[in-house]
Amino acid sequence: MLDGKGSRAAFLYSSSEGMDNKMKMIVGLGNIGSRYDKTRHNTGFMVVDQLARDYHLGAFTHLKQEAVAASGVINGEKVMLVKPTTFMNDSGRAVGPLVDYYNIDRADLVVVNDDLDMPVGKVRLKTHGASGGHNGLKSIINALGTKEFNRVKLGIDHPKNGTVVSHVLGRFSKEERPQFDDAVELAEHALEDWIKGEDFNQLMNEYN
Repeated sequence: MLDGKGSRAAFLYSSSEGMDNKMKMIVGLGNIGSRYDKTRHNTGFMVVDQLARDYHLGAFTHLKQEAVAASGVINGEKVMLVKPTTFMNDSGRAVGPLVDYYNIDRADLVVVNDDLDMPVGKVRLKTHGASGGHNGLKSIINALGTKEFNRVKLGIDHPKNGTVVSHVLGRFSKEERPQFDDAVELAEHALEDWIKGEDFNQLMNEYN
């Protein structure tokens, strides 16, 4: 994870000669637009943003597949970090075409999303399963035609007051934020280990 100077390092594809065309894709789910910045439902965006910052992958740029992406090399592997611009409920409209266009193996895809059924600070890895009521995951399942893809889920807890919609589109409280930041760091470590080549099932045992 760290280079000799104690900081994460990555390089653009153009500087990486001799590598094959295999690539890993990490999709963070959220809603595009400043009004949704740092809201609970943008948990996936925040995780991939953190990875992009830590590995100096540069700005996210627009793709024709209704997404923005930052690409580079992390721990010797080609990685594309993706944020759909379709809004959450239509995430599959971006993810399906991207997976097809870049010929991404299911084993080389991870989706990062928020989860109402876990407390803030909790991280859980899964290799398959239904959407659990998450519309972004439901859209991706429909687009890919399978429930068999890796996920990293971060808890946002159920609302104690108000509606689910107002909760997921709201921001973390001052008390919750340190717990959430710890969860983002833990999720990032899990993704780093996966990028390095560790088996996702083994990582489930380690991180769940």
